[in-house]
Amino acid sequence: MTRGASRRRARRAGPEGDARGARDSGQAFPVYIVAVAGLLFLALAFFAVGQAAAVRNSAQTAADAAALAAGQKYRDQLTTKLLDAVRTGAPWRDFLDGRGVPGDEACTNAQWFAGRNDADATCTPGSYPTSFAVQADTRKTVGRSVIPGTEGKHASARAKAVVEPRCAAGPQREPGPPGTGQDEGQGQGGDQGQSGGQGQNEDGDPPAGEPAPGPPLDLVCEHGRKWTIDPADPRGELPEASDLFSVRLAE
Repeated sequence: MTRGASRRRARRAGPEGDARGARDSGQAFPVYIVAVAGLLFLALAFFAVGQAAAVRNSAQTAADAAALAAGQKYRDQLTTKLLDAVRTGAPWRDFLDGRGVPGDEACTNAQWFAGRNDADATCTPGSYPTSFAVQADTRKTVGRSVIPGTEGKHASARAKAVVEPRCAAGPQREPGPPGTGQDEGQGQGGDQGQSGGQGQNEDGDPPAGEPAPGPPLDLVCEHGRKWTIDPADPRGELPEASDLFSVRLAE
């Protein structure tokens, strides 16, 4: 075949080849459009999943905070009741064991903290061990997305806080002998002023209207820490609520 014949064949094949390439390009273009649309849909779907996860995390944060708030409020109430019972000689064993206080105020505290996290909460007290189960529902929704039905979808989460005693009572003491605690001052009207060192009068009895103080209570707590709650020593160091009880989230 001569060189001229080859050039003539190439010129004849040129337009046909260009047409075939154009047809191939035209067929590939819809595929590109579908691929880009699919990628865009996936991106929007992942964004919707991210939105849902963020709202879900918000619900869990609200539930955890509300449950801990309930437990801490209950712990404070237990501590107050325990110290008052020891001071007045009333039964204190249930308070030391983490029981004996109504859970209404604690649950109210849980609902308040949930509201601070833009959620509504329901709180259910439990016992043995003392606990507070909280369900938090977000006030915000997931919002509009490519996934149908997310506009009105709220997230919910649950958490439980457990209140546990950190201390045990030592051997119970008997009340000591009352003291007169007289001083040398002069009272009104020339009578000798007397005051009980333990808030008692000269006969060793508590002033009218005040209960007799109970015996001291010795406590042995975690890590070997010891406390003595002595009603006769109002200036003595008293344990904090966190020294007497722990509050933790249940697994």
